[in-house]
Amino acid sequence: MSAASIRSGLRRIADPARAAGQQAYMKSALPFFGVRVPEVRRLVQQLDLSQDVDALLVLSRELWDGATHREERYAAMMLLAGRPVRGDARIVPLIEHMVLTGRWWDITDELSGRIRELHDADAASTRVLVLRWSTHDDLWLRRLAILSQLGRRDRTDRDLLAAVLEPNRGDGEFFIRKAIGWALRDLARADPEWVEAYVASHPLRPLSRREALKHL
Repeated sequence: MSAASIRSGLRRIADPARAAGQQAYMKSALPFFGVRVPEVRRLVQQLDLSQDVDALLVLSRELWDGATHREERYAAMMLLAGRPVRGDARIVPLIEHMVLTGRWWDITDELSGRIRELHDADAASTRVLVLRWSTHDDLWLRRLAILSQLGRRDRTDRDLLAAVLEPNRGDGEFFIRKAIGWALRDLARADPEWVEAYVASHPLRPLSRREALKHL
């Protein structure tokens, strides 16, 4: 398996009629092949992902840095969801690189799942990591910290979530306000009482508050 073979696979299923609309919607400097995200995911899942972690990280980095179309970057991120890599802390520098060079919500949100897996694999080290990100100058790393426990439900570390939200509650940036509301709304599915109490006791931006209480 190589970056070239993945690119060839994407070209085979490309749909130029869809590509321009995708690029406009995503406000992307990179053009699109016109491949839907589920189709990119299916392509990656068909690959042999039995290589060792270091080999998959090299492949992912090569695909990311050499991308001429956005779906190549999607595929690079999806390689990090492969079983050999999942929950392995060696992915952290590459995730940081992707977030800092990708700088958009689709990149950050896809990678949040990889940090969720790190929470499950090594809670103590991942806590230190997301706390560092939560005060970073870059808004996308802060968004990643906020969203890093999405889907953990009963396993969510409430104290950590509150700590990550604290330096960001007053931020006027849309993508931060939205992320705060999303993280709280997600936890509300498992622990509505905690979310209601948090919202009642902490000043939040209106968007964050509305999103947090959306289904309560």
